[in-house]
This record gives sequence, structure tokens and C-alpha cells, in this order.
Amino acid sequence: MRTLERQSAGGIAAAVNAGKTSAQDVIADVLERLAIYDKVQPQAWISRAEPSALLAAAQAVDARIAAGQNLPLAGVPFAVKDNIDVLGFMTTAACPDFAYEPDDSATVVRKLLSAGAICIGKTNLDQFATGLVGTRSPYGIPRNTSNLAYVSGGSSSGSAVAVAAGLVAFALGTDTAGSGRVPAAFNHLVGLKPSKGRWSTQGLVPACRTLDCISVFTDRLDDAALVDQVIAGFDPGDAYSKPLVDRTLPSTRIGVPMRHQRQFFGDARSEYLYDKALERLAGRGDVVEIDTAFLSEAAALLYSGPWVAERTAAIESLLKSNPVAIDPTVRTVVAPGEDISAVALFNGMYRLAALQRQAEQMWQDIGMLAFPTTGTTYRVSELAAAPIALNSNLGAYTNFVNVLDMAALALPAGQRANGTGFGITLIGPAGSDLALVEAGKTYLAGAELPAPPPLDMEGKMETVKLAVVGAHLKDMPLHWQLTSREATFVCATETAPSYRLYAMADSVPPKPALVYSGDGAAIAVEVYELDVAAFGSFTAEVPAPLAIGTVTLADGTSVKGFVAEPRATDGAEDITALGGWRAYITRG
Repeated sequence: MRTLERQSAGGIAAAVNAGKTSAQDVIADVLERLAIYDKVQPQAWISRAEPSALLAAAQAVDARIAAGQNLPLAGVPFAVKDNIDVLGFMTTAACPDFAYEPDDSATVVRKLLSAGAICIGKTNLDQFATGLVGTRSPYGIPRNTSNLAYVSGGSSSGSAVAVAAGLVAFALGTDTAGSGRVPAAFNHLVGLKPSKGRWSTQGLVPACRTLDCISVFTDRLDDAALVDQVIAGFDPGDAYSKPLVDRTLPSTRIGVPMRHQRQFFGDARSEYLYDKALERLAGRGDVVEIDTAFLSEAAALLYSGPWVAERTAAIESLLKSNPVAIDPTVRTVVAPGEDISAVALFNGMYRLAALQRQAEQMWQDIGMLAFPTTGTTYRVSELAAAPIALNSNLGAYTNFVNVLDMAALALPAGQRANGTGFGITLIGPAGSDLALVEAGKTYLAGAELPAPPPLDMEGKMETVKLAVVGAHLKDMPLHWQLTSREATFVCATETAPSYRLYAMADSVPPKPALVYSGDGAAIAVEVYELDVAAFGSFTAEVPAPLAIGTVTLADGTSVKGFVAEPRATDGAEDITALGGWRAYITRG
């Protein structure tokens, strides 16, 4: 089967403008890509243009190029989240009973089409853009492109999938609480959330109209800047549009949460990747810890405060006339807004104004913030069991950005063992969009990030990495317990220099005990990978006083591994100085 590679908007446009390819060839390739990935995730889309219509649009672009025009997005395929109007497509906001046929395209879509881009179709989303997960749609659940067991992120789920799967070169999303950033992180993408009013929201179904932003997903940062170049600007048809302002970052100081304020929800890999990202950013400026409590308070206003009523206002008529048409979780989130009083709203506005003052003061000392985009990710099945609580966790670092009118740029920052992406977000004051792009380029240039894993085309088996230290090493007596479970060898390495190794007394066959210690050393281990079921059965056979816990490796990553209860050292010989079990066995 053909491998689907991600696309470059700038690269496609340059090739079409130079006559090295044609828009018709680009669309023919896109149609082939769509046919391949439809066998995996057709639910990424709500509607698509007919192939004949796409080829006709490509012919029109080729004619413009032949007439001497140079188009910044010549022949570039793109997708649009289905809460943004595109002429010729129904707008559903992922609610069939809400659907309508727009009279015209949204301002940003018209600008993209004028620049030579070709709209492939409308993408799936959390209904009415209410969610950060991608699981709240009657059109199906778009899943993570690297591991189908995990969420794609939302609410701009289908848009992120369409880009990460290589179906289009960029896709429009929206962002009210992180919907243009969370899916970018999970799918190894760039997600640009512009300052409020920089991009017109005319033609957008509102979620919170005073906070909504249209955003973009790309594989390359230059492509996000290219889209901004095409569509940024004042729109007199949008009551919330603002004159274009480009400002520099106030300083080179980079604000990060204090250690005790960082939330990773038990995800040690995300914590590790964030620390590594900060090491890379340290070369750009001083990384300083700041008290982020006021940012968390601002974030709480969005879903735990009176701004819920703005979401209610957006779908008030449907909520009253046909509430069962609304996704149950979305309805649970939005319905309480009906009971929020004007007094509560004004009190919320007063508190927000005070918090905005604190943000203004922060920008006197800090040039930009560098936060995790999310602290963790979840399986689709986990979201089904706790849809609101886990969704809330994903917004811990995103919700405050819109209510405090900041620009944000989500960037890749590594990947978890399950293939899903981890990302960081650079955040600056309103108008700092292009400055954030430049800061992002500097970060990515030195990040040395691994390429995103291949697309999951068949439903990747979930796996667990396991570090073994003694009798389960290759050629040792219990190694068969791994091979019989089809464990895959990953690497031979060492632990972090924080462990002591003991040869347990009276153990048959001889086995060591690995114990965490402040005065420890690096111990040789082998790392294997097992599917989840095999790992579970293996763990069930581990006899006391040994156990399976979490072991930190020399590179700072954490994997599952053998640990020991305190009684394991009774009468045991401390063999730490030998550096590993093989050396002990060889010593005889």
C-alpha cells in the first residue's frame, strides 16, 4: 500500500506556479490519498466535494497560472472545519438538525480560494465546537493518526486528522478554549491560534462569539505563516475584527509554570518531554518560573463561570426547541448557561478585567510563555467513561489564552511510547503572532525532533516497554517468559544513576532486586516491548518480593520494570558496584 506523506502548502504552490506540476495533478493525487485513508477513517470528514468539482476547480487554477498570475496558494488542497461556511457545502457544526446551506463562504475561505487554494471538503468536530477530545459527534469519532486507540483531540478533530494523514496541506479549525492547539499536539502538527480579531470570524458558527478564533493546522511552520499572510486583516463585516497589528515580544524572558503548578495527570513521559523542550528553549532566552495561579483562575471562567452562558446563547433556540438533537455531553456542558444571571456575568467580567491587568503586568517582565499544550492524552474508551472530567484536564494549559486575548502557537515537542504526540505552546500578548512564529522557527531548528510515526492504518496494538535486569535478560533462565509472549527487543541500556542492585538470598533461579536509592548507580538493563495483554499476563506471574513498577532510564525516560519490596534485601548481597546482573553471573 502507498505510504501517505504529509504535504507542504508552500511546496505545492511553488511547484504549480513554476509549471513543475499542475493543480489538476495535485488534485488527482489528493483523490488517490482520500481513497486510501477512507478505508481507515472516513469519519474525519462530514462532507466532501465531488471529484468532478475538484478537478474543475483545479482546471480554473491552472488557467489562472497560464494567464500569468502568481498565486500564493496555487493548487494547494485544504479542508475546513464544518462550523465555518463554504459555499456549496452544508454547514452542520456536527449537528444534522442544525444544518443550513450558507449564502456565501466565510471571509477567510474566500481569501484562500482567491489565493488559488482548493477546498476538498468539510471536516468533523466536537459538536458546536464544545470539547477538546473529538469524541462528541454523530458523524463518528476521528481518532489519533498515530494510534487509533487514542483521541485525535478536538474540537477541530477532523481538520487535524486530514493534515496529519497527508490528505490536505492545511486545514482550518477554530479555537475558543484550545481546539486549534490540542489536536495539533496529539497529531504532531503545528497549530496557530491568532490573536482575536486578526482573522475574520465572519461566516463562523459561534461557540463563544467574543472569544472565538479561526485557526490553522499545518505540518510545517512556514505554511502556517503563509496562511496568515493570505487571510489576516481587518474585515468590516465582522463586528469583532480588529486592525492588523504586529508587535515584537516584550523581552527574551520565557515564562513557565512553577514546578508544583505543572499538571501532567500521572503522565511521566509528558513531564519528561516538557523538561527537554525547556532545555532547548533555554538557548533562546532566560527560562523563568512564574506563578500561574491567576491564569488558571481566568481559565476557570470559561467553563466554571458565566462564560458558559455565551455557549448557551449560540444554540439557545435549538436547546429550547429540540434539545435531544444536541449531543448529551455537549448538552450537559451548555444547558447550565440558561440559569446564569446577568449579575453573575457582570461579576465575572469585573474579575476578568482584574486578571487582564495581571496579564498586562506579566508582559512587562516576560516576553512569552512556553507551556505544555496538554499534560497528557487519553484513549477513546477512557473519554467514554469520563467525558467531562478528562476533557477538562486537556484544557489545563489552553483555556486562559482566549479569555485573556493572547496569541498562541502549538508546536511538536516529541512523542509518547504509544505514538501520540506531545507538544508545547508558545504564548504571547495580542499582536505577537509573527514574533511567535519566529520564536517557533528558532525552537524547531534546534529541537532535533524525531519524525512523526507512520500512520496507523490498521489499529495499532497498544504496547508497553518493560526493563528487565536479571533472570529475564537474553540467554538467562527466565528469558522464555518474554519470548513466549512475542516480546520485541528494543535496546540494551542503563538505568538512571539512582539504583542499587542486590543478589537476593535463596532465590531459585538466582534473581536480583533493583532498589531506588539516592546514592545509587547506573545498572545495566534490557528493554523489551509487549502488547498490553501480554504485559498483563507477564506481570501476574512476577513473584513477591519482586514487583513491576516504573524505572527511569539513563536518557530520563520512564518505562515499566522490575522493582523490589524492602524485604528483598534481607540477607542479600549488594552488587551495585558490578553495574549489572551479567557481571555478577560471570563473576561466579
